[in-house]
Amino acid sequence: MGEGLDFDELVGRFYEPLYQFAFSLTHAAADAADLTQHVFLIWARKGGQLRDASKVKSWLFTTLHRRFLERRRHETRFPCHELSEAEPELPSVTPPAGEGLDAEKVLSALESLDEIFRAPVALFYLEDYSYQEIAGILDVPLGTVKSRLARGVRQLQHRLAAAPEPVVRSIREPRE
Repeated sequence: MGEGLDFDELVGRFYEPLYQFAFSLTHAAADAADLTQHVFLIWARKGGQLRDASKVKSWLFTTLHRRFLERRRHETRFPCHELSEAEPELPSVTPPAGEGLDAEKVLSALESLDEIFRAPVALFYLEDYSYQEIAGILDVPLGTVKSRLARGVRQLQHRLAAAPEPVVRSIREPRE
């Protein structure tokens, strides 16, 4: 630290005036306390670079003011709003895939698939395995996994479309 300056002594001497200055800038006790503590954190990290101990006070106040300005610029560029306040401005989003899904019917249709197609489709859609992982699990080449998935999805779509009550508008095609 600066020549002969004890950290505890420095905090004892300058905390209150720095806090009062910060409070005059922020008009909020919590923000003023944060700023003041942050200045002492910066001092703990960089205070040793100060050569002239008589300039400690001005260094602390200047650092606090700069940090305040940085925060203000950040808040201006990235304003923070309560979600309840911004809710009317948010777009309404409805999940398209969830509409009209009947899990029991889909699982029943999946069970009716040929075994050769059922395993890759279940691993891909229900367990979220990648093509590569499925190839390793089933001990088949990658191309085989891709073709079985595509053919299995087609079979599943036909079975679901043929159901008395349409269950799903469409099942997403597997993508690499």
